[in-house]
Amino acid sequence: MNNFQYVRAADLSGAAQFASSRDGVSFIAGGTNLVDLMKYSVVHPTALVDLNRLSLHEITDRPEGGVRIGALVTNSNLAYHPVISARYPMLSRAILAGASPQLRNKATTGGNLLQRTRCVYFYDPAVPCNKREPGTGCPAKEGANRILAILGTSVQCIATHPSDMCVAMAALSAIVQVTGPSGDRSVPLADFHRLPGEHPEIDTVLSKGEIITAVDLPATGFAGNSAYVKVRDRQSYAFALISVAAGLEIVDGFITHAGVALGGVAHKPWRSAELEQRLLVGKPANRNTWHDFQTALLDGAQGFGENDFKLKLAPVTLVRALEQAAHEGETI
Repeated sequence: MNNFQYVRAADLSGAAQFASSRDGVSFIAGGTNLVDLMKYSVVHPTALVDLNRLSLHEITDRPEGGVRIGALVTNSNLAYHPVISARYPMLSRAILAGASPQLRNKATTGGNLLQRTRCVYFYDPAVPCNKREPGTGCPAKEGANRILAILGTSVQCIATHPSDMCVAMAALSAIVQVTGPSGDRSVPLADFHRLPGEHPEIDTVLSKGEIITAVDLPATGFAGNSAYVKVRDRQSYAFALISVAAGLEIVDGFITHAGVALGGVAHKPWRSAELEQRLLVGKPANRNTWHDFQTALLDGAQGFGENDFKLKLAPVTLVRALEQAAHEGETI
């Protein structure tokens, strides 16, 4: 682990100005991912800015009926919060499906959004990795790629985003609140994470010095009809091979609103609001609708050898999640 300066942030503006004024600064809260990356010599920050003393630990109701989640709210507190478990059960389930109780007690909402990929080549400085060192190559395409992407890949990278929480937040149309040297801005979660393209080393749209302050959830939480289905190698403490967050509003057997996102398939949670509007909204909540939707959403999926099984697993998991959401509380 390299030497670094440690700074405790007294306020948001000071933290943002400090990080924007020099290179190599990282923000730290729970540290459940960043500390590992430092130990493995994957990242080498010149300074760590500790955000834990900032007032970003609350979950509050919004005037328009939604909820604002402070960036420092821990995953455990978020999952078990009565408002979240009652109004946004999909999100609660997704968080509890991730990591371990010990990590959830420490990991934060903002940190979860900023997780780096768990690709084995990214974590091993002894081998090439375009995400870690641009231009060195991507051995994952012909190597150990069992957990990696089948959608949105590029010649540079086939990594996947590892978060469970972000998949549910994507399905819920969450908005990320950000502050920085240039002021405040709101970023839809659908636009927050990047596909790898030519620059897989850039995971998000955050600019230098910008800090996540909160995540806003809309009033619609799909409390009546939602599901989070995660397929993994073992029941606990394993990343998703495929995960699906599905939320539906159903009136007289027809879908009036939908939010569906996949995890374990791309560099970001995979969602298409356009396909939801065209193939789910106004359609009957049945298997024919699910089939048409999954065929379109997974169009263009490509395996790389070890992860070819995802091409069959993803549509089955997606249909299962939609069926569970449509019949939540029933025996199916």
